[in-house]
Amino acid sequence: MNIAELFNHKKTLFSLEIFPPKKDTPYNVIYNTLLKLRGIPADFISVTYGAGGSKAQQDKTLEIASLILRTYHTEPVAHLTCVNADRALVIDTLEKFKEHHIENIMVLRGDISPDIPPKEDFKYASDLAAFIKSYDPSFNLMGACYPEVHYQAESMEKDIENLKFKVEQGVTRLMTQLFFDNEKFYIFREKAEKAGVNVPISAGIMPITNQSQIERTVALSGASVPAKLQRLFDRYGRDRKAMFDAGIHYAIEQIMDLIANDVRGIHLYTMNNVEIATRVSDAIQNILEAENNPG
Repeated sequence: MNIAELFNHKKTLFSLEIFPPKKDTPYNVIYNTLLKLRGIPADFISVTYGAGGSKAQQDKTLEIASLILRTYHTEPVAHLTCVNADRALVIDTLEKFKEHHIENIMVLRGDISPDIPPKEDFKYASDLAAFIKSYDPSFNLMGACYPEVHYQAESMEKDIENLKFKVEQGVTRLMTQLFFDNEKFYIFREKAEKAGVNVPISAGIMPITNQSQIERTVALSGASVPAKLQRLFDRYGRDRKAMFDAGIHYAIEQIMDLIANDVRGIHLYTMNNVEIATRVSDAIQNILEAENNPG
């Protein structure tokens, strides 16, 4: 199913993101994870793949996305990055997606690795979106956005200008990078709407459940840490269980506030942690049900 149709029928979608296991992790771990996630009523599940990008990594993404659709009957979104892909690789991937009935693609530039020279066919995600739409317009394309500005952008205004161009190239729905301060999201959303970005935006949420995770996550994402969250780290950071519970509680409060302020989707970065996904889902399902079935 084209996920654009889901957004047309529901006020607020709930989705999950998972990733293929790392090279040194047994591959069957992901199957056990998916089996346990099956009870969560997600509207769709997105599947990432490695930062550098390769045919082998993309095949793993395809395998997992196909399993989600075929076995668990949930709509998958397969990530596709382009920084290290040429047209031949993208076409090969698209044909495999069609063969396995994968209709929804998350188009991304991908991280530039200092060890791997970028390919020249696609410089930005907007280039990839335009190519896919010209090759086969039946694919539904989703894209990323950054409430606190992409680290390479000159300004938020320029970042939103680029975002609008990406939408014009065929992206129908957007998902944000993770953030911890809802006010940052509301400011971004308002500016994007005023600039003519007229597609639904899902909020990307990652519960932070241990002290080392916040340091790593902030370094990679550039997300700011509001004082309320920092107080949780200061108070519970040395108590593993307390920090785990506090991090989930913070994420649930964040999500409830977003739903109350008419967010179009909640996209939960699960980090393949079933307990996190289950506890967050259980806490917000009644609220989502009320939003999507008023009266």
